[in-house]
Amino acid sequence: MTHLDTELNELKVNIIEMWNLVISQMNKGEEALRTFDRDLAREVVETEKRVNMFDLKIDKDCENIFALFQPVATDLRLILTSLKINNNLERIGDIAASIAEFTLKADRDFNKDILDRTKIFEMYAIAREMLSDTLEAFDKEDTRLARTMFNRDSQLDDLDSRALDVLTQSIAADLDQVRNNLLVMSMVHKLERVGDQTKNIAEEIIFYFEAKVLKHKKRKEKLK
Repeated sequence: MTHLDTELNELKVNIIEMWNLVISQMNKGEEALRTFDRDLAREVVETEKRVNMFDLKIDKDCENIFALFQPVATDLRLILTSLKINNNLERIGDIAASIAEFTLKADRDFNKDILDRTKIFEMYAIAREMLSDTLEAFDKEDTRLARTMFNRDSQLDDLDSRALDVLTQSIAADLDQVRNNLLVMSMVHKLERVGDQTKNIAEEIIFYFEAKVLKHKKRKEKLK
């Protein structure tokens, strides 16, 4: 194994560790919301510092590999993919912490009926599965699994739109719950953003293993 291979393997290990940490953040954020556990929500907010540390380390490691080894072909794609996946994971970590902060801002436990009607926990489930499945796709070089993210992201978009209708009606009908309902609306929008970020990760996985740039293809199709 060359020195470059060693560095690339370590890079992948760090990315996967960060990935698992972000998944854990999402799990704990959901549990904090479900049980209105403020201590757990604070833990999610505090742990965001670890996510940021991974972000800085992975960026620095990629810069060092570029400078020392000047990678090409598949190795170069791995570095480029790692940088972009790292960026998206850091944003998802921010989102998980933001949702936990919304839980802390609530003046009382959230209305269970509103949580059910907005299907926020269904959104959480889809978002978490997307994160776990993209990790598997990256680890096992499974671009077919990566492509399933596009449909699931659309599901989150639909749920976000429907939740907005539910919350708009509820805010108008129950002024006593306005603050918490606005917080739920913010959480729902954040979960929709997790879908966007995870879809971006899926596109990078496909780029890495197939050398196909899907974002550029979409832009060209829109211009036709």
